[in-house]
Amino acid sequence: MNPAQVLKDSEDRMEKALDVFRNDLKGLRTGRASPGMLDALRVEYYGSPTPIKNIASVTCPDAGSIVIKPYQADDLKDIEKAIRSSDLGLAPNNDGKTIRLTIPAMSGDQRKKIAQQIKKQAEAAKVSCRNIRRDGNKHLDDAEKAKAMTEDDRDKAKTKVQDLLKAYEGKVDDLAAKKEKEVMES
Repeated sequence: MNPAQVLKDSEDRMEKALDVFRNDLKGLRTGRASPGMLDALRVEYYGSPTPIKNIASVTCPDAGSIVIKPYQADDLKDIEKAIRSSDLGLAPNNDGKTIRLTIPAMSGDQRKKIAQQIKKQAEAAKVSCRNIRRDGNKHLDDAEKAKAMTEDDRDKAKTKVQDLLKAYEGKVDDLAAKKEKEVMES
């Protein structure tokens, strides 16, 4: 691999790690209802776990509730069962056609726990990016040993990979700070 390919590969992989972190943050509970809270929820549908948005429409009529309307009425019980068995801590209200979830206000302790969870997920995303940097540096070392590039070219490319890492760690920190602020708001 030449330095440009290593940089491109590292950037693509770091972007994927950032996307995973973004999606993890969507599933976290803030003080407001959001359809994203249910993205990680899987419903047993004809024997296979299926994302809830594939079998039902999920809407938020107001900041304190989520309404789930299954595309097929038969799926109502399965959706309710999946919500009850999840770690969301929400009690579904089934009226026979839709399921309504009321999002209770969070206590200060709950907010602090979620803020800690955000920090852990942010650190995990940064570790992923650091592992990607390590892989990129290894490719550069291998290319230099194979005489595919000079030592100076390798060092310049390693500096660029390090700069890329710093940029993505900054993006992770920004996303984490924004989500933490959202969680800590009353």
